[in-house]
Amino acid sequence: MRVLAVETSSAVISVAVVDEQRLLAEYILNQERNHSQKLVPMVERVLEDALLTLEDIDAFAVAHGPGSFTGLRIGVATVKGLAQALKKPVVGISTLDGLAFNLACVQGLICPIMDARRAQVYTSVYRWAGDGLERMEEYMAVSIEELMELLDKWDEPVYFCGDGIFAYRSDIEERMGDRAAFAPPTHAMQRASSIAWLALKRALAGDTQNYWELQPFYLRKSQAEQRFEKLGKGGG
Repeated sequence: MRVLAVETSSAVISVAVVDEQRLLAEYILNQERNHSQKLVPMVERVLEDALLTLEDIDAFAVAHGPGSFTGLRIGVATVKGLAQALKKPVVGISTLDGLAFNLACVQGLICPIMDARRAQVYTSVYRWAGDGLERMEEYMAVSIEELMELLDKWDEPVYFCGDGIFAYRSDIEERMGDRAAFAPPTHAMQRASSIAWLALKRALAGDTQNYWELQPFYLRKSQAEQRFEKLGKGGG
């Protein structure tokens, strides 16, 4: 089985193709380029370099959130369009699950943190168990202080990844000291290959969706929606 995955949940844009044994191709761009203009050409380039066509793909996958509202919509819409045109199944994978998978096999807790703006991070807590990830907490949008308090209930190393480590590393080190470890840049960012591999495992188990069922997972309402609600409550 071959899976093509896209990751557009942040400034990073990534496309990858995997089969049951290998990562066949991956393209990553981390320069805050226009995702809507770059994504389809990247899909075409990855397929060309992997000596494949769209018809060779058995399932499409996407990081469906949390993350950038615009980025998620672009990725989800693209995958839905491809799946509809080719009559293939889709798999939506949490962006946080994908980031945690970047640190597969580490001993200790895995904590992806994505900078959610407004002094918050998107996060959860994982452990590598057997041959897969075990999620220990719900997906959350919390302050870094709230996350540190949550992590205090475990007395073991915590491995951090995600773009939030660049914004909050000093705060984490001050609070956690040697308990905190940080992924190198190659493993800290979102990668389509991680999304593809998690999606492949689900697809092999028959856990897929039809294209119309796939929706972005925002976790938190947009600023525009929050302002609208405030106006509605105050305006009467």
